[in-house]
This record gives sequence, structure tokens and C-alpha cells, in this order.
Amino acid sequence: MPQQEPAGLTIGGLAREAGVNVETIRFYQRRGLLPEPERAYGHVRRYGAAELARVRFIKSAQRLGFSLDEIADLLRLEDGAHCDEARAIGARRLADVRARREDLQRIEEALAALVARCCETGGNVACPLIASLQRRADDDPSRGGPRATSERTPR
Repeated sequence: MPQQEPAGLTIGGLAREAGVNVETIRFYQRRGLLPEPERAYGHVRRYGAAELARVRFIKSAQRLGFSLDEIADLLRLEDGAHCDEARAIGARRLADVRARREDLQRIEEALAALVARCCETGGNVACPLIASLQRRADDDPSRGGPRATSERTPR
């Protein structure tokens, strides 16, 4: 009678079921986000439903913008008894998202104004969008613009 293989997924099966690649599983293990199971039958590691749920949790949290460090903190709190701590982590992420949204709104408004100015020129060679971007680059201290340190020679 043939020997029966123990239940569970190989690392490839876990990756496939979770919608990630094998290297992602290994990376999560190196980061301490996913425990490495003992080697069983045939020296192959087997993963169960708990590991699959954990990888799916990690991916879900990443889609919401949580960093791997924040996800590690959330996983540490997963017993449900630390709601205040989890809420604080979520509140910080929400504040970051709102700040990014405000930045994107400002970017959208600036780009919309530049694009509208391009339409007003009637196709002239001096494109307002390119000229504006060049002025912004020239004014950027991190790029050696006029607001940079005194290394710049006076005019």
C-alpha cells in the first residue's frame, strides 16, 4: 500500500493559492511575517490554512497602504485584545492617506492649470507647461536652483 503524503500545501502551492510568488513567501519568512513550518514527509515544508490566511492578511494590509513594519505590528495584535493599538496604527495610516490625497489634489490643480495654458497658446513653440516646469526646476534648491546655498555665484 503506498504511503500517503501529509495534508498541506508546498511553498509553491501556498504561493499559488495566495496569488503571490514563491519569493514573496520566502521574503515574508525572512521578515518574520510568516513562520517557517517544520520539514515533514520527504523533507518538504507544508503550509496550512493558517499560513494561507496570514499571507492573504498581509496582502490585504499592503493594498491599504500599510508598510511591512506596520503589518508586523498588526499581526502581533491579531488576537483581537489590542484594539486600541490597532486603531492607532490604522489612524496613522489614514492620516497619511489624507495628506497624500491633499498633495495629489494640489498636483492635479497645478497640472490642470498648466494644461489649460497650453491650450491657450494655439500651438506656439514656447510651451507654457514646459517653461513652467523649467522655472520650477531652476527654483528648486535641491537641484542647485537660486534658492540653493551660497555656492552659486552672484549675477
